Amino acid sequence: MAAVAGTEPSDETLVERARAGEAAAFASLYDRHMEAIYRYVYYRVPTRQDAEDITATVFARALHSLPHFRGQRCSFSTWLHRIAHNAVVDYHRAARGHTSLDAEPAQQLPGAEGADPAAGLEALDMRAVLARLPEEQRELLLLRFVDGLPHEQVATLLGKSVGACRALQHRALHALARLLGDQK
Repeated sequence: MAAVAGTEPSDETLVERARAGEAAAFASLYDRHMEAIYRYVYYRVPTRQDAEDITATVFARALHSLPHFRGQRCSFSTWLHRIAHNAVVDYHRAARGHTSLDAEPAQQLPGAEGADPAAGLEALDMRAVLARLPEEQRELLLLRFVDGLPHEQVATLLGKSVGACRALQHRALHALARLLGDQK
C-alpha cells in the first residue's frame, strides 16, 4: 500500500511493514525517531560515545521486540522512549561504582558543528544544575523541555496522571529556578 504523494506513512503503517520483513520500513522508523531517542539518552549519560552506543542498543532492542509491540497501549514513540529509559537504567546499573554522571562531559549534540563554544559550556553547566534536581523532577523536565514531549506522553512514561505531571513540572521549575539563582 503506497503512501499518498507528498505524505509520509504513519508509524503504525511502518511498524506493520517492518513486521512483515520490510527493512526499509524499519529504516524509516529509525530515521524518524533516532534524533529524539539520542537526545533523550544524551542528557542521561556522561559521554557522547555512551549516548551513541545506547541509542544503537535501543534500536536493536526495538527491532528484536517489534513483533511484541502493541500500538493500542501506546504510540511507537512512547514505546521507544520506554526502551531508551530501560537502556539508560541498565547502563547506570552496570556503571554503578565505576563512573559518575559528570565524569567526562558529553560533547556537542550532532548537528551543532560550528556552534558558539560558549553555548556548549552553558549546556554543560545546565547538565550539572539538572543533576542536582531529584531524579523524578529532572526526568520530567528533560522529557518536557529537552525531548519536547507533550504532557500526555510524559504521564505515560512516568506512570502518572497528566495532572500529577503538571504539578511535578511546577515544583521542578521552581526547584530549577532556585538552583539557577544559586549559580549566579
